[in-house]
Amino acid sequence: MHLSIIIPAFNEESLITQCLKSVTDSLAVNRSAGFSYEIIVVDNNSTDNTAKLSKRQHARVVFEPVNHIGRARNAGAAAATGDWLLFVDADSLLNPGMITDILQMIESGKYVGCGSVMQMPDSPWLGTVILKIWTLASVTFRWASGALIVCRADAFRQVGGFNQDLYVADEIALSHSLKKWGRKRCLKFKILIQYPLVTSARKLKLYSGREIASQFLQVLLSPRKALQNKKKLPMWYDGRR
Repeated sequence: MHLSIIIPAFNEESLITQCLKSVTDSLAVNRSAGFSYEIIVVDNNSTDNTAKLSKRQHARVVFEPVNHIGRARNAGAAAATGDWLLFVDADSLLNPGMITDILQMIESGKYVGCGSVMQMPDSPWLGTVILKIWTLASVTFRWASGALIVCRADAFRQVGGFNQDLYVADEIALSHSLKKWGRKRCLKFKILIQYPLVTSARKLKLYSGREIASQFLQVLLSPRKALQNKKKLPMWYDGRR
């Protein structure tokens, strides 16, 4: 089995090295599982040292000029050679236990893919509430978060990858597509819960409660218009770091 780890990154020089080390360390602990892998960082038109630091950690760097998370993930998948794809955000950290669970899921032959629950260390109270609500929805409906999604490469390509009409929530759309693809082949999609993905709470610290509430209200009241318009999604696209 050959696993492609794909990390979309826009101006992530402060976090990309830590993310990549978590990937290589977690893979090294599971070396005895007998698999090969590649690590691809998609430089999504960064203006900082993201690409340079990624190469220093021996990752393969792919360039995507259009600042769009779905396009970045799809660009990484297009360059990938693995029969399984693991997408993880640059502000997140993998852990050995999670990789073990992912490899066991793959080896079982019963799944089309998976997501994971998350932890946000040092999150403000609002972030804790949002994460609890998201975790309940994720586990109940088997929606993967954008921070981590794993799937068969053939399934990913046959369902068309990430929907590039969406600027956020494309991972939920992909979860739906993968579940549908899997049902036809008696394959499941699951959310891993034993070893949560550690992800950054920086957005919840960089934006005020009013800004966050405004963003979510726009998405709730007019999801199609909001999710397809980058200008309505500054928390994801204004570049604040």
